[in-house]
Amino acid sequence: MTDHAATAATVRAPADPALLALEFRHGDRLLDPAGTGLQTWQVSITADGELVGSLQATRGLWWKAGDLRERLTDEGSFVAEVAQQLLDPDGAFSESFEEMIEVPGNVLILDRCEMTPPWDDPLTVAGVAAAAVDRLTDNYFVVVFPRDGAPGSVGAQLLEQAGTLLAAVEFSDELLILDTSMAAPEQATRRVRDRLEDRARRGGVDLEDLDEEDWPEDEEHKVLTSRTAAVLRLAMEQLSQEAWQEVAALGDEVLPRGAGGLFGALPPVTLQQDGGWRRQMARTFDDLAADLADGDVVPLCTGEEMALHLGIRRAKNLHRTRPRLVAQAVEGLPAAARDFDWYACSDLLFEDHDVLMLFDDALDGIEDSGSDVNQALGMVNMAPLDWFSPFDEDHARDPERGFRHP
Repeated sequence: MTDHAATAATVRAPADPALLALEFRHGDRLLDPAGTGLQTWQVSITADGELVGSLQATRGLWWKAGDLRERLTDEGSFVAEVAQQLLDPDGAFSESFEEMIEVPGNVLILDRCEMTPPWDDPLTVAGVAAAAVDRLTDNYFVVVFPRDGAPGSVGAQLLEQAGTLLAAVEFSDELLILDTSMAAPEQATRRVRDRLEDRARRGGVDLEDLDEEDWPEDEEHKVLTSRTAAVLRLAMEQLSQEAWQEVAALGDEVLPRGAGGLFGALPPVTLQQDGGWRRQMARTFDDLAADLADGDVVPLCTGEEMALHLGIRRAKNLHRTRPRLVAQAVEGLPAAARDFDWYACSDLLFEDHDVLMLFDDALDGIEDSGSDVNQALGMVNMAPLDWFSPFDEDHARDPERGFRHP
């Protein structure tokens, strides 16, 4: 058996993100018209009270600053480069920019990132950038990251890597852009935060830096420990109850985009499905809950993959916000080193995460088995009517098992 502590020590020096704190600073005179529509925020990053890094965020609101191009240009350095590329000489957003963005209007430019070792890594900077985006934007912002070598930028290499982790896409040789109205950045941000939380749990070591053999599959170290399985089962049972209530209430009703509830939160391609389809989806939570009662879970179809993703998210929220309920669920079960490692569950309990691509409007049509992207990625059973077809007929559930509710 490999000693985990010794292995972790050889991977990297501890850089526990739980020690990090951010301070946002912006000053503006009450009656200064020059402050309208343009703000520059300085973000100080400390670890246990010691300054370890900084980031600059420039926030521009086109609708409040009719001369946004000129004012960004006046800022100089990388901010001026962004102005030249995103806005035309008349002050309007460029055609190429508008083609890529859902609702162009507001921009947040991240630059001047400086981090001291051991904090100078892309994941930490991605976490800092995600916090800045949360603090300074809403659903209708474009976040701009420099690419390595961008003129006038400081820390461009780290920011490019961080932007990539957050699902920013290439706009030019100098810029990456992230549209906060799209689903992909939200999913990427969640993954970055999960990884940082996992790193914090391990005292600065990333799960992905450890070889698989360094985690022997006994109760002490396996991902789905008894206590983890119990909380995940609780989450599945909650989701099952909600799903069956909605099945009864909705019938065959077609749902609009943005509909609430469990079924309204599924990918848009599912919103027109009927009551029979929703009954099958509700049953996936029951099937997985039954598996977890035996301490294991393997999704056998696309619908079960989606259910497991939702279950892990719910279990993570329960663990964070309902400690008494969680304590009741795990009472009498042995504690283990990897209890409640939700990031590892999300990473290791699936063959792939293709089903999550259905949330991204930019990938509309990817569920079509005849599409080029679908075929290039080797996707299977992405169309809603195929969600409950087993991946492997030799490992399928009993088709006669019935439903929890008539």
